[in-house]
Amino acid sequence: MLFAGARSVTHRNEIQQSSVEDTMRLQSLQHGTMADRSKEEAEARNEHAVQDPEMIASMVDMSIRNNTERRKLGFFSCGTGNPIDDCWRCDSDWQRHRKRLADCAIGFGRNAVGGRDGKFYVVTDPSDDDPVDPKPGTLRYAVIQDRPLWIVFKRDMVITLKQELIMNSFKTIDARGANVHIANGACITIQFISNVIIHGLHIHDCKPTGNTMVRSSPTHYGWRTMADGDGISIFGSSHIWIDHNSLSNCADGLIDAIMGSTAITISNNYFTHHNEVMLLGHSDSYTQDKIMQVTIAYNHFGEGLIQRMPRCRHGYFHVVNNDYTHWEMYAIGGSAEPTINSQGNRYLAPADPYAKEVTKRVLTEDSVWKHWNWRSDGDLMLDGAFFTPSGAGAEASYAKASSLGAKPSTLVASLTSDAGVLNCHRGSPC
Repeated sequence: MLFAGARSVTHRNEIQQSSVEDTMRLQSLQHGTMADRSKEEAEARNEHAVQDPEMIASMVDMSIRNNTERRKLGFFSCGTGNPIDDCWRCDSDWQRHRKRLADCAIGFGRNAVGGRDGKFYVVTDPSDDDPVDPKPGTLRYAVIQDRPLWIVFKRDMVITLKQELIMNSFKTIDARGANVHIANGACITIQFISNVIIHGLHIHDCKPTGNTMVRSSPTHYGWRTMADGDGISIFGSSHIWIDHNSLSNCADGLIDAIMGSTAITISNNYFTHHNEVMLLGHSDSYTQDKIMQVTIAYNHFGEGLIQRMPRCRHGYFHVVNNDYTHWEMYAIGGSAEPTINSQGNRYLAPADPYAKEVTKRVLTEDSVWKHWNWRSDGDLMLDGAFFTPSGAGAEASYAKASSLGAKPSTLVASLTSDAGVLNCHRGSPC
């Protein structure tokens, strides 16, 4: 069995054989003057500017906070070009400064604070014997608490959940420094809550569970019907950031977000060995999902994937600087008039001559989908890959599907080279 974090030799070789152009760009980022880089960043912001004043204000605020955190650590950039990683990974004392991670989010989920304002909680017990009365020291006991918590792990562990892990608001699950698997049982449910950060977990082999009682807070437990077996299920929730996880081989989706969920960033994850990878939007008739805004950035969609990377409905989706190296049917699909803004991605088509198209409109007539706003901007198409755009390119629509400046697609290999769970050790940069 391959865990989700396992890397293929092919991908390692591909990264090692990055083009001279990639290397020159990275050297420019690493060795250029601060003034030059500031100028480049300013030009990038202008190029990808949006018309929504609230969005502009929020993006400026996030940029200021990230730059402030970098100055505190005494560096401008780690040189990877990945703005999330450059914000915190150069700090050799990261373990003492774990909560700085909460200031490094980007995209629509950038304001997710997780458990930043709460105490640390250390998971010492991998068991999940009683979903109604969980023991102190377990992960379930931590996530149901009604106060902010930053949850870490004492040691490596495999947690096999008897039932869905029903989370409460203002929680961070931070597995840096330990090898933690949520596997071979139920997995994670984020339902009707806000402000959650999930970082550094191996999530795989999730199974349907349910028809039983499960606790969701210290004062409430209730009946749960059968769950689908998603790796991470986001239901009616907002301000969610899912970063640097490795996911594979679950019964349903690896990450699904439905029922009016919004303000979500899915970044730096490594997806492998799965059919229906990611569903964003409940159904064609559920129009409440029109509020949905999701950023999908710096992820690697790797070996053994078939479709839905993602499959979208109704809302606004920014797919930016991801590496698509494997699909069997299609990469990005949708129905019910979603807006999809694909920027700076690398799409490597499969050998199958009938599966070269990146996009798929699901069960929709051409006369209908030709009005949807789907665009490819600066994407790198390899081995015959092609993206079928549509719509008149309404700027107001794309403003709602824009959440950060895209970097050149030629940098995707380096931007995503550390996608998935990181190997972090105390006393050295992560």
